Amino acid sequence: MRSLAWRVTASCLLVALVAVGVAALVSLRLVTATARQVTHDVLAQQADVVAAQLDDSGGAVRSVLGLGKVVQVIQGQGVAVVPLTGRRVGSADTGVAEAITRSGAARALTGTPVSATVDVGGTVYLVEARPSLSGAFALVRTSEDGPLGSGLLRRNIGFALLAGVGVAVLVGVVVGTLLARPLRRTAAAAHLLRTGRRDVRVPVRGPTEVAEVAGAVNDLADALARSEARQREFLLSVSHELRTPLTAVKGFAESIIDGVGGDDAAPVILHEAERLDRLVTDLMELARLEADDFPLDLLPVDLTALAAEAAQVWRARSRDAGVEFRLVVPDGPVRVTADPRRLRQVLDGLAENALRVTPAGAPLVFAVLAGGALQIRDGGPGLAPEDYAVVFERGALHDRYRGHRPVGVGGIGLALVHGLVMRMGGTVHAGPADEGGACFTVFLPLRPVVAR
Repeated sequence: MRSLAWRVTASCLLVALVAVGVAALVSLRLVTATARQVTHDVLAQQADVVAAQLDDSGGAVRSVLGLGKVVQVIQGQGVAVVPLTGRRVGSADTGVAEAITRSGAARALTGTPVSATVDVGGTVYLVEARPSLSGAFALVRTSEDGPLGSGLLRRNIGFALLAGVGVAVLVGVVVGTLLARPLRRTAAAAHLLRTGRRDVRVPVRGPTEVAEVAGAVNDLADALARSEARQREFLLSVSHELRTPLTAVKGFAESIIDGVGGDDAAPVILHEAERLDRLVTDLMELARLEADDFPLDLLPVDLTALAAEAAQVWRARSRDAGVEFRLVVPDGPVRVTADPRRLRQVLDGLAENALRVTPAGAPLVFAVLAGGALQIRDGGPGLAPEDYAVVFERGALHDRYRGHRPVGVGGIGLALVHGLVMRMGGTVHAGPADEGGACFTVFLPLRPVVAR
């Protein structure tokens, strides 16, 4: 009973019942009133015919009951033919007699035609009384047995109701089945996706909403396939990065055990251990970024002061690498809301990534913009235009550039930068720099400057 097909069928049935019911009630009232009026008009015409027959009797005076065949025909149609006298109503039917009395049919004795509708005990009587040369008379019938009586109407309306219900059930079943079929296909595809299948696709057809659901499931399948492919590439990249220092550490450790290790063994082991430590630290930071309880201490931070403090370290490192370092800051403070420690981690991560690829003699620039932005620009080889869209995805560019230029540990540094900036409520963008390399711009929420 929870299925879409059942609900559509029930909805169609309910709509049909309501529509047919309302139409039946309105039609019954309108047709009943029309039928009663038509019956009354026919009865009046019959009364006029009988009165004419009585007046056109060749001078002979006779009772209305003496008209023979005319009266038989009228009575055969369910009409009571009642002569009127001054003393009593000549009818054996008490309902007809009561209707004649209530309608004032006796006025026909004074030469006044009478046309009336009387309710006697819940039965509606139509009365037509006429005066004539041979005496007054009345024609009486109930509205239920007229030529368009409500008994026939009830049967016809009941048939229409049953026909409407039948059509509603048929249409509901067909429409529900047609609507539910693509949804069932989509649900089956979703179940297959849950089991690990990524080659499942749903035909995008049917009603607009159903087609949108099918398209969304197809997009989800594509996104899952791309995400899992990147995860596999990321794991392979990290595994490779782990294997390299572990192999070096293992080799030098074995040489020390064998007594053949020289003085170079300890520095190499330390260097490779530091690489492993940085990689593990970055991986842990990425994992923590995905948790809801990632700690942040958001405070007012002066970007100008932060960039100047970091410049002392990176100016020295740039000088050692033969790179020209520049610091471009405004005259006054630029205050933003951020975690100072995490923001410095972002700046150092971007600077290390830039310095790694910047050749000797090329510039490395720290720039603070008045709009609450921090830029790291370099004069290195830059990136291909299509790479800027995926530069912050973990490991997306690591394998592509490994072997062609220096790369970071595991290719997760920029992903970590992006996660930290987003956590602090900011955004980070990458694009080409005027210096010829890449430009990374970090936008942070502005904090109003309080005058002192």
